[in-house]
Parts: sequence; structure tokens; C-alpha cells
Amino acid sequence: MGLGKLNPVKAAKKAASGLTRGIKSVGRTIDREITRPVTKLGVIDPIKYLTVDPIKAALSTVGGAMGLTGGTPSIPNLGGSGGSAPSLTNPEYQTPLDLTASGLQTSLTTRGRTSTILSGAPGFEEDECVLTGTAAALAGGFTTIAAQSDSSPVVDNRSAAEFVRLQADRAKQCRVFPLGAVTKQQRGEELAEIGQLVQGGAVGFSDAKHPVANSEVMRRALEYTRMFRRPVLHFAMVPELADQGVMHEGFQSTRLGLRGIPAAAQDIMTGRDIALAELTGGRVHLMCVSTRDSVARIRQARAAGLGVSCDVSPHHLLMTDDVMERFDPLYKCLPPLRSREHVDALIAGLRDGTISAISADHQPRAQEKKQVELDQAPFGICGLETALSICVQALIRPGHLTWLQLIARLTKGPADVLGLPYGTLSPGQAADITIIDPRAEWTVRASAFASRSRNTPFDGQTLPAIVKSVLVDGVVRFGVTPVASVP
Repeated sequence: MGLGKLNPVKAAKKAASGLTRGIKSVGRTIDREITRPVTKLGVIDPIKYLTVDPIKAALSTVGGAMGLTGGTPSIPNLGGSGGSAPSLTNPEYQTPLDLTASGLQTSLTTRGRTSTILSGAPGFEEDECVLTGTAAALAGGFTTIAAQSDSSPVVDNRSAAEFVRLQADRAKQCRVFPLGAVTKQQRGEELAEIGQLVQGGAVGFSDAKHPVANSEVMRRALEYTRMFRRPVLHFAMVPELADQGVMHEGFQSTRLGLRGIPAAAQDIMTGRDIALAELTGGRVHLMCVSTRDSVARIRQARAAGLGVSCDVSPHHLLMTDDVMERFDPLYKCLPPLRSREHVDALIAGLRDGTISAISADHQPRAQEKKQVELDQAPFGICGLETALSICVQALIRPGHLTWLQLIARLTKGPADVLGLPYGTLSPGQAADITIIDPRAEWTVRASAFASRSRNTPFDGQTLPAIVKSVLVDGVVRFGVTPVASVP
């Protein structure tokens, strides 16, 4: 439009309207947004080149599509400026997503992915902030992430939840949805403002890696969240049994002289949470499952039709407690890396669907925090940018899962946890797409991470699968622009 055609009155009104909408983001506009069903939650797979979803140490969800390609990405033109996916009933789009790889004929239409929780801002910006966390999510191939509540201040009220959303809007990268705290200040004593948090946009409730040890409080949490159709994402761990532990309790901890965290610490709490889910009819999602008996109990609960689900973190599938003989704090995570029999049980749980989701379990830590003695170092692995590749290394290459099965655990599984109707390219859904080259490899360079933190034990290792491009709402947010073509 030429300047001569610009109507200053209309322009002023338009600008004023936009300013008003921005101001009302803390009022009516926010209320309108958060009271309608949350949509467009999408998470796709992470790796070295993409732009899309999850966050810090918990779980996130996605809705989009993920495809495999061995050459130049080729996808239908999704419409340029963004929005929903095109109608698949249109003859032009009879093949929703057709990606051809050299020697690999693949046509995949999948949802986004759920994985990860983000920590940092506010309060721990030295570890991560919304800007760097969302950039890391995109680099890992995620379109949407769920932010954990363990910030400072804790996300235990409506204003804190709205702050997370507003900061994510400013970043203009992937979508970020807050998880509200289960209890005030995550102390496990008094329920947080559940209803207000829902109004603030909370898609689920979690005290991050602070277990709700009081069974009565947990019971009330499941009862209240049931009314709002929100799950409780709980980290199952008996605090007394895990106290001062630094690794899995077993042969290796005894040999190394390190205090261990027994598998029973998770098993006992898992059993309690299942019993409370049966009692209340609420939905409990067990984060970062890592033990054989926990998987077995969850399998029985799901077979009985209880509202129980769980996820596993990529690094718990690839490594065992043997690596702790290096005394390297980069391998210290919570739950700890387990022994081989537990890893095998996790893989079996993924194969039969007991474990329905994979979470990146992104726990960024500032460099100086990990450069201390093992028993003094904080738990946590920076997981967003390596999650997909680790899953391919641990699950695809050994033949434990097919690509379709893995994608389901990274997309529809997490979306179902939060009760979101996403994870597939269909009319009216967000056009979230991650394009992956499954045959390519890349070398992990922690110094090149988009995350503010570098605490990864995979630095220098060569991993499979590269994310070539990521689209959020039809807009390329990371990687190369796909070539528009219709089969």
C-alpha cells in the first residue's frame, strides 16, 4: 500500500485497537482466552535443527505433525502466514503429508509431542529463561511446551500463570502453557488456587519434582482437579527413602561407596497414587517412571481402567547406573539412572503401551552449579535439544520401536495426558509439523545449545536423526523452508 492511500484516521483507530487488546491481556482478553478450551498444544520431536516444543523437568504436550525425509523436504503448501491445517477432504490434499526419503517410502501424519517442562524465569534466569527455553524447544523439534511450576515465585496463583503465558507471547517462538502448582509454595501442605489457576491457563497441575507426600492432600488434589478435567502430574518418590541419595541403590552404588536411592522409593509412591486415583476417580500422571515394579503396577492399573498414565525420559532409556563410576555430575539426575533390568522394563512398557508418553525432562543447570563434587551437585540433565536423537538411538536402532510407535509416544501420548484433541493434521487443527531426516547424524556440541545451560552428558557424542524444519501454525520457526509441492 502506498503512503498516499493511507487513511490516518483508520490507522490511528487500528493502532489504538491493538494497544487496547494488549492492555486487556491482563483483563478481559486473557479471561476470554483462558476460559475457552485450550487448543493448539503441539509438541514434535527434538533434535539438532528444529523449532517447536517442550520445557524444564516435567511434561509438555503437542499437536502437529512429524514426518521423515531423507532429502529435500516436500510438503503441501500450508498457506504461508499460518493458521490451521488445510481440509484433508480437498482433492489437493488427499495425502495429508507425504514425505519421501531415499530408499524409505514414508507417509506419516502425526500429532505433535508432549515432553518437557521448562524452568527458569522467573527466579532462576541463570539456568534458563522463557526466551532461551523456547529456543531450545524449537531446536529440539518441539512446537509446544508445558512450563513447570517450580519457578520463583511458584506458579500457584492466577497471576503467576498469566505471567508465563505473557512472557511466552513476547518470545514469539513456540507455544508455552503453564502447569499450576498442586500445593501452595510446593510445600505439600495446602492446596493451591486450583480454580484460579485453571482460569489463568493452567493445563495441568504439578509440584514438579517435589512429591506430595501427604496422602490426604493428594486425595483432595485429585478430587478438585477432577472437577476441572485436569490431570495431576506427580513425581512419585518417597522423600524419606530418597533423602541424600545421589544414584540408584544397587550393586554400583555399593561398589562406588555412594548413597543410593532405592527403586522402592518410587514403587511405594506409585502404588499410593494408583490407589488414590481409584478412590477419587481423578487422573494422575506419573512423571519420569524409572523402575520395573512401577511399570508393572501402572500396567495393572491401566488394564483396570483407572485414570493413570505415565511417561519416561529419554536418558533413562539409553544409560544405566554404570556411568556413575565416572563420578561426573552431568550424569546425576532425578530419578537416578537405573540398572539394566529397570531399563529393559521401561522399554517393554513403551512397546506394549503402558508408558504412553516420552518427556524430555529438561532440567537446565548453570555451569557453575554442576562443577562441584558429585554429592553437592544438583540433579538434572539438559534434555530438549537431544531428546529425539536419544530416543532414536535407544529405541529405533535396536528395533524396540518402529518410527510410527515412537512418534505416537512423542505426540498423541503427551496430548492425551492433558486431554487435548491434538496430535494430528486434520481440518481446523494447528498446522504444526516437524520434518526429520532419520538417516542423518550430528555431533552434540553443548557450546552451541540454544539453551542457556550446557549440562548434558552427551557432549561430543554422535547421535542419529536431524530435524530439518519445524512449522508452528504453518509458519517456519526453525530450520529450512520446505519446498511446497503436492503429490
